[in-house]
Amino acid sequence: MLGGASGGGMGFIFSPTAKPRALEAMLEIMMQTKRELQYAMPFAMDPVVYDFSINEHGTIAELREGEHALMPEGYYTLHVPKILRSQTRLSSHRRIELDMFANACRTHPEFTNTIQALFDRLFPKLETEPQEKQSLPQLLQQLGFDHLQHEQIRADLRAGRIGLVQNRLPISTKIEDARPDDVHDLRYHIPESFQQRGLESIANGELAVVTLAGGIGSRWTQGAGVVKALHPFCKLAGRHRTFLELHLAKTKRLAALTQTPIPHVITTSYLTHNPIEEFLTRVNYYGYTGPVLLSPGRSIGLRLVPMVRDLKFMWEEMPQQLLDEQQQKVRESLRQALINWAQNLGEGSDYTDNVPSQCLNPIGHWFEIPNMLRNGVLLKLLQAYPNLKYLMVHNIDTVGTDANPAILGFHILANKAMTFEVITRRLDDRGGGLARVNGQLRLVEGLALPREEIEFELTYYNTNTCWITIDKLLAVFGLTRNDLNNQEKVASAIRSIAARMPTYITIKEVKKRWGHGQEDVYPVAQYEKLWVDMTSLPELPTGYVVVHRYRGQQLKDPAQLDGWLRDGSADYVVSIAALD
Repeated sequence: MLGGASGGGMGFIFSPTAKPRALEAMLEIMMQTKRELQYAMPFAMDPVVYDFSINEHGTIAELREGEHALMPEGYYTLHVPKILRSQTRLSSHRRIELDMFANACRTHPEFTNTIQALFDRLFPKLETEPQEKQSLPQLLQQLGFDHLQHEQIRADLRAGRIGLVQNRLPISTKIEDARPDDVHDLRYHIPESFQQRGLESIANGELAVVTLAGGIGSRWTQGAGVVKALHPFCKLAGRHRTFLELHLAKTKRLAALTQTPIPHVITTSYLTHNPIEEFLTRVNYYGYTGPVLLSPGRSIGLRLVPMVRDLKFMWEEMPQQLLDEQQQKVRESLRQALINWAQNLGEGSDYTDNVPSQCLNPIGHWFEIPNMLRNGVLLKLLQAYPNLKYLMVHNIDTVGTDANPAILGFHILANKAMTFEVITRRLDDRGGGLARVNGQLRLVEGLALPREEIEFELTYYNTNTCWITIDKLLAVFGLTRNDLNNQEKVASAIRSIAARMPTYITIKEVKKRWGHGQEDVYPVAQYEKLWVDMTSLPELPTGYVVVHRYRGQQLKDPAQLDGWLRDGSADYVVSIAALD
């Protein structure tokens, strides 16, 4: 099922008396498996049970003559459109063949429906995906689309204030590696005072864990759209475990250790909310008896027609393969056609000429914490747990992280608004790191670096795991706990801080399907804002701790699993999780 019609499959031999029941049972077993894992695994097709029989004759052929000298009807449905498009002058043999096909359509019963199928191939209609039950405006309203912010992004894009070139810091920016005293190393020696202070805070109900699970794991599945949080990525302690199961198991262990229910928040997006909600209900939240809350996304982006300058920058300035002369001409011709398309539609205009799912895009994990302010989850938490003061926030694929009491204790005693965890860099760690940017210590994204090689000069890599003091973060937004029920004030505060965050523009390719295997591919522009850029705010005191790689490594690609299993990381995760 995962490989499609050309996949490996399985073969079984049954007793003749059991075979009829076995065929039905096998299909039901496979269908049930697909229903349970349809959002976690990239299924290419529904399961099929083939009942094989032995061909006594081998490969045979039949000679057809006269009016019966025709190929099957499916052949003409597939090939006639290609013939008409590619051949302006038909040979005499081809004309005779098409004339016989036309006569067969009028006289042969098996060719009755071929003309309709042929017209559908020649003039395909835009097919609406079955899951697209709502129109684009309805989805935008439901998912919290901010029209004011969108118009500001459009204005900045058209004015050249943001774009592919502007993603990078100016070439004159002074970027230096972090100094040894800029970080606190908690890999080998952890003072007992940190551990004790953290345990006291957890036992007092001051901590909640936040797992970011809004992504579909396209890198993990090489482009297939699945919910990464639900992917059974590795066999641990006797059976395959999902990312989400491991994180709940770690919180479960800590809750048992401190004898305190620890709220666990899972942030979702329009792509992942319903699958995660249904999956957790079916598995009974993996036996976690503490509070589990889903934080649905309340921020969404509407893709834009790209600016021609960004297309040219992507094609001319960024590294790409050099083709031979003829292939290069074809590529340049295609690019000119796409430039004309962008100019005709209007650079920076809304991209709406597609099914809604191809017009929308997530706008970055910066919005995950503000979403908790907008959707009422943080207010609900604070009402249910008035002692709550701290959040531990991490990515779903940082499988070794947990609500470590010692790091919480450090965060509390350091009196910081945020504390980020970093690890020492290895060659394959890509995505920026900890640096001094014009003298200010902050985390910087890889795509913001003026030169790619600067990243390899940075000692520490960002894990995107951070500890947050709730009241201090709210103060940066100009809010208090009492303001969280004022949606207008909250939205205005989020919009104000978002305007101070860097806006990264990327070009993505989207497919417009016409049906019958025909599709076009267009480049579209979308933007995102990233949470680590909060460290650039001078009024937000931030600390940095170095943690062991077991804890901070992120699993972005299945190729990492082999090393992850061999270097002790998997054993470490099992040791800190309460796995059944």
